[in-house]
This record gives sequence, structure tokens and C-alpha cells, in this order.
Amino acid sequence: METIHGAPSYVLKSKEITCAVTQTAGHMAPVTFHLGATEASPYSLSPWQPNQAEAGLPNLLLYLRGDFLCLPFGGQKSGPPHGDPANAVWHLKAQSARQLCLTQKTGDTGALVTKTLSLIDGHHALYSEHLIEGLIGRWNYGNHPVLDLSSVPEGGARVATSPFKWGSVYPGEFSNAANGEAGTLLPKAEIKNLANVPRKDGTNADLTRYPARKGFDDLIMLVNEPATALQPFAWTAVTFPGYVWFSLKNAADFPSTLFWISNGGRSGHPWEKRHLGRLGLEEVCSHFSDSVDVSREDRLQPLGIPTTRIFSSGEKVRLPLIQAAAAVPQTFGQVQSITPAGTDFIKIVGENGVSVTVPINWQFLKS
Repeated sequence: METIHGAPSYVLKSKEITCAVTQTAGHMAPVTFHLGATEASPYSLSPWQPNQAEAGLPNLLLYLRGDFLCLPFGGQKSGPPHGDPANAVWHLKAQSARQLCLTQKTGDTGALVTKTLSLIDGHHALYSEHLIEGLIGRWNYGNHPVLDLSSVPEGGARVATSPFKWGSVYPGEFSNAANGEAGTLLPKAEIKNLANVPRKDGTNADLTRYPARKGFDDLIMLVNEPATALQPFAWTAVTFPGYVWFSLKNAADFPSTLFWISNGGRSGHPWEKRHLGRLGLEEVCSHFSDSVDVSREDRLQPLGIPTTRIFSSGEKVRLPLIQAAAAVPQTFGQVQSITPAGTDFIKIVGENGVSVTVPINWQFLKS
């Protein structure tokens, strides 16, 4: 156990990766991918530490960093925002040289959740899974990775996803002006192209380039196309200078991806307009970031979009994700595709036709 950014944390290391997970709230960061001459640390650490914020805030905000599980996703009547997994203490079940296993018996939903992070020698990838037992009923959920692009030049990072069948800006006011918050995207605007998303002022925003639109916090949701034999996983990617961070998932587990575009649009405590250049790329089964009760209303059912999942007594639900990084040339540009290259590799193609092939056990995502 080490104290990192003010939080007691479990640490997992290999030649390729150094990863920390907070004991309280189970937030994963910092993470450093050792990519030869490049030391890539894409995940966000909040501009404050747990003991630097006012008492009374949920642990979600005190420890805010990197990636964490949300169960339920969003608010709820009988527990903290994003649920106990994003707020409460995790207990060490086992740790080896290449694997960390933590457990939590949640007080809000009654579920037993097991978090396992695994490393494979030679792979610059985090193999993450949450095993959920004892949960009953319809629930929304998601993983919540937040990246830090505040040191990247304006518009210098390129954002991309696998094909999506539906996209929309949050249907209400995601940023509440009464709380000193500001958003710039047009509520409920349909998204067909990430490079042309309507703004309130009548112009369009290019969401493929970031950081951008300082002073605003916005939220969009994209619903991924289902898997095919040639494209068995969905993906999200950000091209940083010199490397690509990417996430792979089974779209049947996480039907949608949220973009939390956080660039100084919140003035209240603990934000104080200093949460700059952050980008949440959240893999969810949810109705945007709304509460579990709203997700249960099935507002997107006419479009065939699930916003909850049914959990049954005696059932074990496994939710796997892969988050990884790969070194690329400075001219690589926006990712155009990520596809299997055999059973143990993937191929990442950039917008200029350059590609890299890296070892990834993408079959880890199979149910």
C-alpha cells in the first residue's frame, strides 16, 4: 500500500505498466504505460487531493481520478452518486505480481462486487473485470475513465470511436447555470458526425479535437453498433502526441459511450473552474448520466437502446474491459479503425494510413 495523490492505494507493476488503485472508492490512477522512450500517463488526477476539499462531499469527488466502476450509474435515492463501488472501501482479496483482486459488499444495492486487474507480460494493456453477484432487478452501470489532456496543445489530441448507430447531446441542461456551471452544446441535438455537433449559438463544435471550448462542461452519448465477425468489439481512442490510448469492450455489456467533456465549466467547490482539459470516455448501460430511476423508464426503448440490465438472484455477471496504450508516430492522427489481427493482436490504423500492430488478448472480452 502506498499513499498516492493523498490516497492510500494498491499498486500493480510490470515492465510495461505501473498502476495504482485507491483503497477507498477503487479509482484507478495514476497509470503509466512504459512505451520505450515515451512514459504515457493519460489518466486524470483531480486538481485537489482528498484532504484538500470540504467535508461532506461524497468520496466520489474527494478521490476523483482515472477509472472506476459505477453501480448504479448516476444518482440514486438510497446511496451515494455512482454507488458504493465509486465511493466505499475496497478490500484486498489477493495480489500477485501481475494481478490485483479487490472485493466490496455494497450497502446500497446489496451486491458483492469483485474487481480484478490483470497484466500480461509484453502487453501495454490493463485487463479489467468486475464480477457482480447477488444483485437483483434492473440497474444501470458503467466504467468511468477520465483522461487528462490539459498539457496537450489546444485541439492537439484526436478523439475517435468505432461506428455508432445513434448519438445525442444530453437532452436537458447538463451544466446548471444556477450552480455556476456552463455548457455550450445544444441540448438534445442529434449527432451523426463527431466533427459537427450543434452548439447553442448556432455554430458547430468538432468533438474529435481536444482540448477545446474552455469554460464549458458538456455531455453526449453514443450508442455503439453491435458486434460482427469482423468487428467483434467496440472501441474508443484518443491520440496523444506520440501515443494512442484506447479502450475495447463488448457492446452487449456496455451498449453506449458517454463523453464527459470537462474543461472548466464548473465553478462550485471542489471544481472552481480548475478541472481543465479532462475528458471522460465512459462505457455504460444507462440513460446518459441520469439516475437509476430515469434509466428504468426506458426512454430510448423506441430506438432499441437498452438503459438498464436485468440482474437475477444466483447469477454472476462479468463486465470485462481492456484499456491500453500504443506508441505511434507524431503524424499518426485520428484513429480510423481498431480490428483483430489474429487471435492475440490488434491493428490500429491512423488517418494518414499508418498502422501499428500490438499484442492484445481481445478475446478476454468474450462473455
